[in-house]
Amino acid sequence: MADQIRGELATLLAREVHDPGIGFVTLTRVQVSADLQVARVFYTVLGDEQSRRRSAQALDRAAPFLRRQIGARLRLKRVPELRFQYDEGTASAGRIEQLLNEIHAADRERGGGDEGDGGDRS
Repeated sequence: MADQIRGELATLLAREVHDPGIGFVTLTRVQVSADLQVARVFYTVLGDEQSRRRSAQALDRAAPFLRRQIGARLRLKRVPELRFQYDEGTASAGRIEQLLNEIHAADRERGGGDEGDGGDRS
């Protein structure tokens, strides 16, 4: 159910929702409560903190429309309430990867990057 909701929401956001505040949103995962009353939709946003805030507000504005569309498309008797939540875990992983790339680039610039030579110099 969660994957179906995520897929439909991604399609709807790309094709049906024309709010410029949404920006470059990526839906990372959806968690549906056991009673199917609430769907927590995790997302990330490309951009700075201001972009993140604008996207959060736009997603909240679009939630009633998206909920109606999900109900119609998936033919659900009970459509879960959509609660959008910024995915801190994915954002943190991206930041860690960026920092590691910067460290590797700095090592290469200093000439200290000799990975890939196998270490065998006999």
